[in-house]
Amino acid sequence: MIDVTAKPTTLRRAVAESIVDMQPETVAAIRAQSIPKGDVAEMTRATAMLGLKRTPDLLPFCHPIPVDFADVRVVLEETSVRIRVEVAAIARTGVEVEAMTGASVAALNVYDMVKPVDPTAHITGVRLLEKSGGTSDFKNPFDREIRAGILVVSDRTAAGKAEDRAGAAVRTRLEAHDVEVAGFEIVPDEPEQIADQVRRWADEESYDLVFSVGGTGLGPRDGTPEALRPLLEREIPGIAEAVRAYGQERTPYASLSRTIAGHRGTTIIVALAGSTRGATESVRALMPWLLHLINVFDKSYRHGA
Repeated sequence: MIDVTAKPTTLRRAVAESIVDMQPETVAAIRAQSIPKGDVAEMTRATAMLGLKRTPDLLPFCHPIPVDFADVRVVLEETSVRIRVEVAAIARTGVEVEAMTGASVAALNVYDMVKPVDPTAHITGVRLLEKSGGTSDFKNPFDREIRAGILVVSDRTAAGKAEDRAGAAVRTRLEAHDVEVAGFEIVPDEPEQIADQVRRWADEESYDLVFSVGGTGLGPRDGTPEALRPLLEREIPGIAEAVRAYGQERTPYASLSRTIAGHRGTTIIVALAGSTRGATESVRALMPWLLHLINVFDKSYRHGA
C-alpha cells in the first residue's frame, strides 16, 4: 500500500453513483415489490453498506478506514435504478473507493435480483460524483506569488561547523506547495540577530510566511521563542498545537518542542524545531492549510475588507 503516514487526518467525503437500465415493466415490479427474490430497494441498500465496509478485503491496495458515516439512496426511474452512495470518515486517505465499491456491488445486486424476470437488464456505469477533504481542497488558491523566509538558527551551522539540512528540508516542502522561498539566512542562537532578521522580512519585505528553524528546545542557548514572542502582534496558538499534535502521533518527543506562532501585520511567523525530521513534520502538519490564513489576511488587510 502507499505510505500515508505523513498525511494528517481530515474529514473525507465522497459520493458515487451507479445505474442499472431495464425494462419499464421491471421498474414497476420493483415498485410493487413483486420481484421473486424480494424487496430490491432494501436489499440494495444493505448490499451497498456491506460492500463499502468490506472494500479493503476486496481491493488489496486500499487502506482499511473506519467509516464514520454512510448513506445509500435507491431511486427508481422510468427505465432504470439509480444508486447513490455517500461515505464519510476522518482519515488520512480518501473514501472515494469505498463509495464506488458500495455503488458497484449495489448495482450487481440489482442486476442479480431482476435478471430472472428481465434478461435485458444491464449496468450502464459506476462513477464518482464528488469528493472532498483531501490536500487538493487546500492547495494554493492565489493568483499571486506567496513568498516565504526561512531563518536557520544554529550556532554550529552559522559557524560553518555543521551542514544545514533542516532548513533545506523546509524549503523543499514549501516549494512543493508553490511557495517561493525569497529569503534564506543562517544566524547563531543570538536573540537580537533572530529578531532583527524576522522583523526585516515582516516589516520591509512583507513576506507572507516566515519560518525559523531551530532554538525551540530546552538547551541553554535555545531562545528562539523568547526572541520572536515580542515581535508578534497576536499569537496563533492553534498553529503550535497542530504541530505538536501531528508530531506526537509519530514521536513522544514532540511534546518537548516549544514551537510558537503568530502574526506581525500580514506576515505569519512560525518557530519550528531544528531537527530535520521535526522541521519537515511541522511543515507537513501546516501545509497547505496555513495558506488559508494568508487568504484571510489578503481580504482583511491588503484589500481593506
